[in-house]
Amino acid sequence: MRLYSGTSQQFIQDTSLNQIAGKLQNAFFHYFQYNPSPAEVSAWRNSLRAISLIFTQAGLNDHGVILEYQLPLTSLRLDCLVCGRDACRKDAAVIIELKQWDKCGECPEENEVLTFVGGRYREVLHPSVQVGRYKMYLEDTNTAFSDVDNPIILDACSYLHNYDYYPTDVVFASKFTESLKQYPIFTADDAGKLSDYLVERMELGHGTEVLQRIEQSKYRPCKKLMDHVAQMIKNRQEYILLDEQQMIYDKVLTTAKQGFHDKQKTVIIAKGGPGTGKSVIAIDLMADLLSKGYNAHYVTGSRAFTETLRKKIGPRGSVQFKYTSSYTDAEPNEIDVLICDEAHRIREITQNRFAPRKKGSGIPQIQELMNASKCSVFFIDDDQNILPKEIGSSDYIMDHALRNGCKVFDYQLEAQFRCAGSDAFVNWVNNTLGIRRTANVLWDTREAFDFQIYDNPVELEAAIKKKAAEGNTARMAAGFCWKWSDPDNQGNLLDDVVIGDFRRPWNAKPNAGRLAHGIPKAQLWATDPNGINQIGCIYTAQGFEFDYVGVIFGRDLVYDLDSHKWRGQIDHSADPVLNKSKDKFTGYAKNAYRVLLTRGMKGCYVYFQDKDTERFVKNRIEYH
Repeated sequence: MRLYSGTSQQFIQDTSLNQIAGKLQNAFFHYFQYNPSPAEVSAWRNSLRAISLIFTQAGLNDHGVILEYQLPLTSLRLDCLVCGRDACRKDAAVIIELKQWDKCGECPEENEVLTFVGGRYREVLHPSVQVGRYKMYLEDTNTAFSDVDNPIILDACSYLHNYDYYPTDVVFASKFTESLKQYPIFTADDAGKLSDYLVERMELGHGTEVLQRIEQSKYRPCKKLMDHVAQMIKNRQEYILLDEQQMIYDKVLTTAKQGFHDKQKTVIIAKGGPGTGKSVIAIDLMADLLSKGYNAHYVTGSRAFTETLRKKIGPRGSVQFKYTSSYTDAEPNEIDVLICDEAHRIREITQNRFAPRKKGSGIPQIQELMNASKCSVFFIDDDQNILPKEIGSSDYIMDHALRNGCKVFDYQLEAQFRCAGSDAFVNWVNNTLGIRRTANVLWDTREAFDFQIYDNPVELEAAIKKKAAEGNTARMAAGFCWKWSDPDNQGNLLDDVVIGDFRRPWNAKPNAGRLAHGIPKAQLWATDPNGINQIGCIYTAQGFEFDYVGVIFGRDLVYDLDSHKWRGQIDHSADPVLNKSKDKFTGYAKNAYRVLLTRGMKGCYVYFQDKDTERFVKNRIEYH
């Protein structure tokens, strides 16, 4: 998708006649079915006028221009791409990232700077880093730029047309030296240098033919990228797949090897509780499918989980690690194998501000995923739905698969990877919370899994931090019983979780903006060492596992000793979403605590605010 495509002459004329912003605005509305913000229209008007003057000065009168070009299967759009042929008659193109910035501030992170955008100061990617990632993405996923025999030669730069040059400016700091060499920044003083840069790469023009190649290109990850991601995954610890785990793995590979000759889609459903190896199988499959040349995508509905995987794999890996909301605009069968982990987080309909309403509205998200792939693999825990909008279940997936005439294979995972190799603890949690009746009515303290109840949150936190100091992965989590505040003006988190003298902040919000030094972003809370200093909520902890987890069990869910049943107390909940679901609140609260209690692989430590609930749980423990 792009909002504008044409010759450089037409672009210069549209800009000089003040028509370019209007054309983009009309195209935006036609595609997305709502109007762009006034700020975005103003940015188009100002930045495109600036780059038009550069094209005129450089004599780029026989070139192709694409504006607001959407990167495949993302919500990101390139500002400007100009194309033509170089002195050797090779097809070439340059991505130009346009910025209205006039100053930047220093940022402790490796790739970020601080600047005023969207009405406040925010941490954003350095322009050279940003445009470099765009270049890499196109070269990795667009057939016009990855053609083995005749790829379009791609370069990238940024034009900060309101920015005055100072050699000691933050934007030219030494930590950005390598990025600046590869993807230079041109400031307001560099109009001549930018003109020379563009002419040097596309001096022969003939841009119409190159533009057609780009317009006709397709999304397809190149073999080099797939090998890279596969190798990055394989550098992790190896796991041995057992029983049903190996069967699911073999079924997916067999389906891929068969080449999908009968054109019938295949859906594989793998059900399993916490610690049954769902993510282990999914990651193994990703590595081996990519290494064999299949276009495999790893998909989740969790931002924290997806961003953590992307960080571990590296920036290029983001091409293959997506969200369930990424496929509103995907072509049919564009993906060979789509691996959907945490499939219980599938929404009814994809709704985000980047999805075109005319295309996304009314189409179930599960349908988008199945349409995009030849083989869809869904790893799911039917008892992890914690939000009303999360409607994924094995029955729901099965129903859609059968109605679409898919081949369906259904598996139940049993073997435990967590909880010291035993499923006894998970079964006991299910039984104790009244989620599912199991044989594990009593918890036997002789089990290898370390389960302890603490009298107060201070002792609980001390025990968790001790485990972390001993080299274990460990985190504190809590029920959503306290408000979740924004950071203060200095980026410090507020102590929202208050129990007597115990005061701790929640982890940072997903869109918290600038954070003080040492505070990890929400999506990195589970893996950044400093995450031990905040309390994780259910939306951050879900999908992760630690050696030890400490859980503050709040008053939003209590056990009534008189009626002998669990009772949700919505007036003790600070969850703005669940508080709208009074009829189902108790069930969602049970699922949330089940998730929190089963995040530990070696141990789970708990503090109960409600003492009747604590007494009930202790009565279900067999001490020796």
